[in-house]
Amino acid sequence: MMEEFLSRMDGWQDQLLPMVVNYGSQLLLALATLLAGWWIIGRITRAVQALLQRRNVDPTLHSFIGTLVNIGLKALLLVSVAGMVGIETTSFIALIGAAGLAVGLALQGSLANFAGGILILVLRPIRVGEYIQAQGVEGTVDSIQIFHTVLKTGDNKTIIVPNGTLSNGSIVNFSRQPTRRVHIDLGIGYEDNVKHARKVLLQLAHADSRVLKDPEPAVWLASLGDSSVNLSLRVWTRTEDYWGVFWGLQEQAKEVFELEGITIPYPQRVMHHITSPT
Repeated sequence: MMEEFLSRMDGWQDQLLPMVVNYGSQLLLALATLLAGWWIIGRITRAVQALLQRRNVDPTLHSFIGTLVNIGLKALLLVSVAGMVGIETTSFIALIGAAGLAVGLALQGSLANFAGGILILVLRPIRVGEYIQAQGVEGTVDSIQIFHTVLKTGDNKTIIVPNGTLSNGSIVNFSRQPTRRVHIDLGIGYEDNVKHARKVLLQLAHADSRVLKDPEPAVWLASLGDSSVNLSLRVWTRTEDYWGVFWGLQEQAKEVFELEGITIPYPQRVMHHITSPT
């Protein structure tokens, strides 16, 4: 009985030893490939981010592309290592594809936001620090994430806008152009002289160093209102000076009108009282 057992053990050893040598070498080679590939992918990811930084690419794009490259290369590495140890990669890839399809159907909204984020980062209709209006909200772009964009309002509120709707809708970018036109409407009384009021407003605009000389400031008679003659003062300024010029010229116009005797009338209504004869 013992001799039979020892004889079987010798047979198993004869079969097991070649298998250990064969598969052990494959396993060691696969492990070495995995460790070396992991290290190389880390170096490639850092090199890509450094290249983007040297090319002055938007900082938000650095981490996004770096993460995308890192995940893609690691997925390819794992599939290659699995093939080295004898795993059937065809069925493995098919399984990953089926799982990806199921996840994609379950996360259609998130994938739309992901695609929108890629479009925003590649086409760059907006950048961090720009003031925009979109989807019924407005604010300064604080950060552009993979799935959403963060806006900060003037009173320090945080607005999260999904990238899918942001990339597919209209965006008003107030900061992209170097100059903007300031438009201020002012009403004067019907008894006041329009030419005099125009001259006063133009002198006020030319005296402000923030107002550009080209295009020249202009004052137009915009409309004849119910109780006032409405003038429109239009000047050009640098984008960063827009609000300072807008608020400053309005305040100065009020003070100059008072000094020049030009009235800013209140809304008026004329009522006729008809009495019936007794």
